[in-house]
Amino acid sequence: MKYDLIVIGMGIAGISAAIYAKNSGLNVLMLEKEMPGGLTNKINTINNYPGLGEISGPDLSFKLFESINQMKIPYKILEVKRIIVKGEMKVIESDKEKFKAKNIIIATGRKRRALGLKKERELLGHGISNCALCDGALYKNKVIAVVGGGNSAVEEAIYLSNLGKKVYLIHRKDSFKADNSLIEELNKKENIEYYWNSEITSLEEENGNLSSIEINHQEILKVEGLFVYIGFEPNINFIKDLNIADKNGYIKVNKNFETKIPGIYAVGDAIKKDVYQLVTAASDGAVAAINISKNFR
Repeated sequence: MKYDLIVIGMGIAGISAAIYAKNSGLNVLMLEKEMPGGLTNKINTINNYPGLGEISGPDLSFKLFESINQMKIPYKILEVKRIIVKGEMKVIESDKEKFKAKNIIIATGRKRRALGLKKERELLGHGISNCALCDGALYKNKVIAVVGGGNSAVEEAIYLSNLGKKVYLIHRKDSFKADNSLIEELNKKENIEYYWNSEITSLEEENGNLSSIEINHQEILKVEGLFVYIGFEPNINFIKDLNIADKNGYIKVNKNFETKIPGIYAVGDAIKKDVYQLVTAASDGAVAAINISKNFR
């Protein structure tokens, strides 16, 4: 079956795009590798999205998914492996089947950046995590480390301090990049210890689980959990053959969110831009879909 538009990714940017495209009368399909909502599912608290007040990431993800179902927008859970351009038509190859569309919107967002240390991959899920909301309860009354210095690291350190016996907050610089309101809340916590100008240089395990971390090749900290929040990298492995990304892996688009390949658009956290917020991601999706719909009038 041929579609007017296929949206790859069911985070807030992709869902926004699908809603606007559907309202414009386009034949739309959504593809998602994991679960609707994307990285939003791993956010503990959201309090800056207009009209929603304070809401958890999973609750917002569920609301987004509800909107897709209410509008009867079709979707499939599978992994996109490759996009092939054949003139105006694009072919999407996945791990299950192939799809054809005149237009594609890439809305695959970003993933948490890894430390790049030995044993890190093996210990993911065995002491290492990047979702405090998902895994924090496993470390109740235990010693935990959080690495990072932005909003995510500070937010999760605060959250984990309410569960763990002690939290080490490790940052490679001498000050946080987080919002002042978060830093004020962080400073009220008595069970958080800061490690400034510090990096984790190795990981140790015992019986298949994380047992300790080394700081700056010098100090050993005994911890049972390590939560990593050191930035992001875009989820774009499937488009490397298209040569539409910059050296850091972010997709380059014009003001209409179209790449240099006509009919291939990108929105949300996968593109190169200045502000990465839920509200701007939703706006990106809407603008891209509206511009695509103009071609069908």
